[in-house]
Amino acid sequence: MSPSMLSARALNRALLSRQLLHERVRMPAIAAIEKLAGMQSQAPNPPYIGLWARLADFRHEELAGLLTQRAAVRLSMMRSTIHLVSAQDALAFRPLLQPVMDRALKGAYGKRLEGLDLAEVAAAGRAFAEEKPLTLGDLGAALRGQWPDRDPAALANAVRNLAALVQVPPRGIWGESGQAAHTTAEAWLGSELSGSSLEELVRRYLGAFGPASIKDMQTWSGLTGLRTVFAGMRDELIAFADENGTELFDMPGNPLPDPNMPAPVRYLSEYDNLILAYADYSRLVVTPTHRKLVISDNGIVRAMLLVDGFVRGIWRIEHERNAATLIVRTFEPLSPSEREAAAEEGERLLGFAAAGAQSHHLIFE
Repeated sequence: MSPSMLSARALNRALLSRQLLHERVRMPAIAAIEKLAGMQSQAPNPPYIGLWARLADFRHEELAGLLTQRAAVRLSMMRSTIHLVSAQDALAFRPLLQPVMDRALKGAYGKRLEGLDLAEVAAAGRAFAEEKPLTLGDLGAALRGQWPDRDPAALANAVRNLAALVQVPPRGIWGESGQAAHTTAEAWLGSELSGSSLEELVRRYLGAFGPASIKDMQTWSGLTGLRTVFAGMRDELIAFADENGTELFDMPGNPLPDPNMPAPVRYLSEYDNLILAYADYSRLVVTPTHRKLVISDNGIVRAMLLVDGFVRGIWRIEHERNAATLIVRTFEPLSPSEREAAAEEGERLLGFAAAGAQSHHLIFE
């Protein structure tokens, strides 16, 4: 029997529902972070805006408290990029992603690390970072005392990729600044890395982003060879197909809303996982024409405006003295009702992201 076909709009509505973007929900931030299977967090502030866009009554202090109380952490996870995840997920899923870290390290620093016993480097680096949190620069300098003829940046990044280094507060706290200091997840959380199963990682991914293809999950995670894992889960998965005939998978019970379900205007932050979780960036939220406006050639993902669930523009906030201006660049004209909704949501965004400014302004380009 051929699998049921899901239209692009049906997939869009499923994604909005699972990503908590169909309406703001009342949910603790830690539960949302886990439901979203983590949030990309190369920069400290985007997860705050990402949670604000999804949760009713979310406040900066809630996420700041999770980080300072060690209930959530920022560390290299999927795609070897910094993610905000719960402490529990960091311990469970970081070991599964070690092949991603190994490949990234080899690609970036392989030649500079040739001939070294990397396990020895990682052990030395762990000892330094567990004595006190260190920036990567300070960690590299400490390691160079033992390997004086080696590039300190390569040494520090070897530890970053081979050990689970978390970035400790005040890094990640809204309004704070400074370089990232690192220690091990085990030292910071007081627990050993437990490890989970790839099957459980598949379930979590599909709960946050499904229905999706094997290639989609490989893109999101950075892992390869997942076809065997999916094959072993066939009995518990549901199969669909998209409009191009690509096979998609899902878990029973995950929501598949009505494709005609209304979708509110939403402002998403830079690097929102919404657009980084699929092999085809345009499949759900951004047209091929606009893809290059959202994702630069060097991988920068700009903050996005969603209208009716699809990317219709990009935005930024500029600060000057005591004023904050939200500048929205739309890809095509919005209807009067869409523009009004975007303006109202934009005012709410300014109230959250630029609360300290004495005046707020909104410009549509």
